[in-house]
Amino acid sequence: MYMRPVTAGDAERIAEIYNWYVLNTIITFETDVVSPQEMTKRIQENFINHDWLVGEVNQKVVGYAYYGPFRARAAYNHTVESTIYLSQGSMGKGFGRTLYAQLLQSVKDRGFREAIGVIALPNPQSIALHRAMGFAEVGVLKRVGYKFERYIDVGLWQLSVA
Repeated sequence: MYMRPVTAGDAERIAEIYNWYVLNTIITFETDVVSPQEMTKRIQENFINHDWLVGEVNQKVVGYAYYGPFRARAAYNHTVESTIYLSQGSMGKGFGRTLYAQLLQSVKDRGFREAIGVIALPNPQSIALHRAMGFAEVGVLKRVGYKFERYIDVGLWQLSVA
């Protein structure tokens, strides 16, 4: 897998990957599909102080990962929330681990100390990836999300990179 920084031209493919999760899973609490224009805006807003990376196989984006602010208050400036999505058919091939490792290196290189993974439950694949990357479960928020006519728990995972 070839990894590189995101470009504006990736927004359509990223939206395509993400929207599958929006429509078919509880993994994201978003309920409406995201347009490529909205995805471009999100990339641009987050790319100033943080990173978005894409992973390609045969010049096709098969996944993306990014991090952004954990919370808005200044006291949280050393902490980021990390996210990763892979296209269907790309899981279980090591792409997630490779892409996430590069992302976490960027977190460290930019001087952040803590990375937080927020995982809608159940999600055994994401839990396995976060464990493999060294994250530790630090808590569960009970029934904080509501999608597909049910309440959903959220696991919080933390990695110290400093």
